[in-house]
Amino acid sequence: MRGQRVVVFGGSGFIGRYLVRRLGAAGANVTVAVRDPEAALFLKPMGDVGQITPVYANVRKPKTVDRAVEGADMVVNLTGVLHQGAQPFAGVHAIGARNIARAAAEQGVTRFVQMSSIGADPKSVSAYAATKGAGEAAVREAIPSATVLRPSVLFGPEDDFLNRFAAMLRIAPVLPLIGGGATRFQPVYVGDVADAVMAGLQRDDAAGQDFELGGARVMSFREIMTFIRDEVGRPAFLVPIPFGPAKIMGALMQILPSPPLTLDQVKLLETDNVVSDGAKGFADLGITELAAIEAVAPGYLARYRKPGRQAAPGVS
Repeated sequence: MRGQRVVVFGGSGFIGRYLVRRLGAAGANVTVAVRDPEAALFLKPMGDVGQITPVYANVRKPKTVDRAVEGADMVVNLTGVLHQGAQPFAGVHAIGARNIARAAAEQGVTRFVQMSSIGADPKSVSAYAATKGAGEAAVREAIPSATVLRPSVLFGPEDDFLNRFAAMLRIAPVLPLIGGGATRFQPVYVGDVADAVMAGLQRDDAAGQDFELGGARVMSFREIMTFIRDEVGRPAFLVPIPFGPAKIMGALMQILPSPPLTLDQVKLLETDNVVSDGAKGFADLGITELAAIEAVAPGYLARYRKPGRQAAPGVS
């Protein structure tokens, strides 16, 4: 990989910052293709002078994608949005993925990693999952040798999952259990997912394959909320909310600029988010040691505790 040019779309995001650091250490010349290059300048110290270069690209504008991919040896697509606003699901997950894969194919790129998610399916009732599935199909059509990674919910210091619910406890002593909290997840550390991307770029046996990435432990939504509450050390009530009322709440909240809940997210919660039986995963990428949520999350959830308070069990 040393000396090769790797283009990372969405490289300034959650997974991107971990991946760019690994690519820099491996000696790759990294082009970080983002909508706001100035906001990605924090990545440059992760490599030598001139090794990491942020450039402008909007995945919905093919010409900007073409310019970013020109001369690439490998391409990674990490782009994604959690809720629709100025950036629609279809535009980013499906059309954007198609534009990136087409441009990469025209450059003769065969090492391509597409970041998707567990549950991605063009027939899903969730627009997020459906467009992720459409993006996978578009990439496969353009580059059959592409590697597709489907992680469960990610955790890490900059995550938008544990941090979101921990922040809620600063406002009110209540955590919602959508659908009663029975939905199962397999939380996975962002650094482990970045390692999987590196393996996808480097391992010949990863070409043309799909991998579902789940952490070492399966947890219900209730267990995750209890974990957050106890680590933050703020007494809180876990309030079950059936899917019907939750969908109404999501439909109303999704009009907010940064909604805490959307209708589409409630639809996603109706299905477990865990690795499928028989699916290829971390072990098939040569990754056998995974970071535990109990080892990583307490370090960054500590900032939500009241001053001078230690983590302690709360109210069920």
